[in-house]
Amino acid sequence: MRYEELTIEGRNAVTEAFRSGKTIDKLFVLDGCQDGPVRTILREAKKHDTIINFVAKERLDQMSETGKHQGVIAIAAAYEYAEVEDILALAAEKGEAPFIFLLDNIEDPHNLGAIVRTANLAGAHGVIIPKRRAVGLTATVARTSAGALNYTPVAKVTNLSKTIEELKKQGMWFVCADMGGESMYRLNLTGPIGLVIGNEGEGVSRLVKEKCDYVASIPMKGDIDSLNASVAAGVLAYEIVRQRLGEK
Repeated sequence: MRYEELTIEGRNAVTEAFRSGKTIDKLFVLDGCQDGPVRTILREAKKHDTIINFVAKERLDQMSETGKHQGVIAIAAAYEYAEVEDILALAAEKGEAPFIFLLDNIEDPHNLGAIVRTANLAGAHGVIIPKRRAVGLTATVARTSAGALNYTPVAKVTNLSKTIEELKKQGMWFVCADMGGESMYRLNLTGPIGLVIGNEGEGVSRLVKEKCDYVASIPMKGDIDSLNASVAAGVLAYEIVRQRLGEK
């Protein structure tokens, strides 16, 4: 299977994509273009929470594969996103306590793909990513996930902190990875759990960290100070797997 990020060009094609319910991650519009069809497209984009970028004609010409963009280019997800409810339903269907990865602004598509792959292999029921300032399901993510995107649902939410609050009401609790935390080996990581992994540079944001029940650190013996985000996700995920297996 080839993974391609879907580039949709031209006013009719973009309008149609929105109306058919396709997930559009980003919309690029010719700066200053205000005619009727473009206004309609912008209205649809706002309704669907699509990120809108106003750009110069040169940028659109550069991005265009057809040369007929008519001032609008949409980037659609290579995969459809799931809802958070779908992830919980999958756990219920398997008769397992929910195990979900939540990614706080992962920007590198290779990291996101690798984390989705780990989530699948660790038996997580899904991955939740934020809508803004983070990479979406691009072709690179799909490729790096080595097919895991076909099986592991990924949901996109507007506000990660709010999502954590809502999931807490449903009995889940949350652990985030952070250097200053308690050693992961000393924590009880069983039951319905959300594993929160932070941005490659800054880690988990303060607002999200405040919502977590535990802060876990990975014991490190080396000379550098941190692991790559996808490796950290793997190490913590498998401590959760080990503890879940011990429960059975």
